[in-house]
Amino acid sequence: MSQRICRIDSNLKSCNCTYEPCPRKGICCECLRYHWSHRELPACFFPPEIERTYDRSLKTFINYWGKKIR
Repeated sequence: MSQRICRIDSNLKSCNCTYEPCPRKGICCECLRYHWSHRELPACFFPPEIERTYDRSLKTFINYWGKKIR
């Protein structure tokens, strides 16, 4: 089994999370695990106008992207 190295610097370049005291910024696997445990998705799943509301719920995700797909 190979070990993966987290590319925090690279991840931070595309991280759109505006929650500044977040200890998981740039550590995508921890961020996803944390949000999923709360039945949410991370900031990177949302456009900036939704991300800034901090409503990362599955309902918000489905409502937003469901309208885009139609």
